[in-house]
Amino acid sequence: MLSHARVCGPWLAVGALALLAGCASRPGPKPDEAAAYAAWSCEQLFDGIDAVQERAADVAYAVDARVGNNMIALGQGVTVFWPALMAMRPDGSEAVELAALKGRFEAMRFVAERRRCSDPDAPAVARLPLMPVELGDRLVYENRAGHRGAAHELGMRVSALRRDQLEFVLDLDGRALPQRWQQDLAGNSTAARSELLGWQRLLRRDLQLGQVLVGELASPHESAGAARVRGQVVAIGPQRMDDRVFDVAVIELFGDAPSAEGSTRLNGVMSVDRRSGVLLRLELRCDNASYALRRRLVRVEASAGG
Repeated sequence: MLSHARVCGPWLAVGALALLAGCASRPGPKPDEAAAYAAWSCEQLFDGIDAVQERAADVAYAVDARVGNNMIALGQGVTVFWPALMAMRPDGSEAVELAALKGRFEAMRFVAERRRCSDPDAPAVARLPLMPVELGDRLVYENRAGHRGAAHELGMRVSALRRDQLEFVLDLDGRALPQRWQQDLAGNSTAARSELLGWQRLLRRDLQLGQVLVGELASPHESAGAARVRGQVVAIGPQRMDDRVFDVAVIELFGDAPSAEGSTRLNGVMSVDRRSGVLLRLELRCDNASYALRRRLVRVEASAGG
């Protein structure tokens, strides 16, 4: 059962945000606010909560980038910590929108608690049949540093399926890697650093043809700094691999990676599944070696129970 006495908890707080603001008690929502969601199922309530938090994170990130607070720069994923967001003191239309989102969030969560909805981290039942991968599946990639580097086999085995996140254990040429890869269902990495080059706040769910994206690439090497990138969806459509069908979006990427002499131009292409965020292909070209690589999905090994 969810606790409704506090707004903090493992499915709301994100890393550094919890340190910034701590937990805060809150009153229940107004009766008319909660009544708007009284007929919603637990599944609808959790989906609504996910959507509200994702939008709140987008608004807060835009405020943070504009005013330079660096308050949420370390927070990844779609979950948000409301006291920290309100402490940013947004103004104008952004303040109005965040306040409205907070009201909707509290109302939906209040109804979910009263109904004793449980396990908010469980995958949405309706999404599971649409997923191109299952728990225990191993995704096998051809991985190269740069375009002429030696080919290595990168394995990513699905170790957890959550409402808003996938988790993978990693191996390289059969050698287990200590860290895990975590991503949201759009495909963005949700850990600040991993063994692999990651991307934050770049992808969106339900990518559409022509859509423009903005985000960051983060090298596994912290000293390399982050690369600012823009992207545009240039193609969408199905792609079959053995018995799997992926709903693919192809994204052209371009931007700048840091270097000792200043910025270095970066360009490339990325292909992801629009339903799960699973990567199918990533090619980056850049004079900064931390941002030059090729990664291509070559097969999916079914789980032992598949």
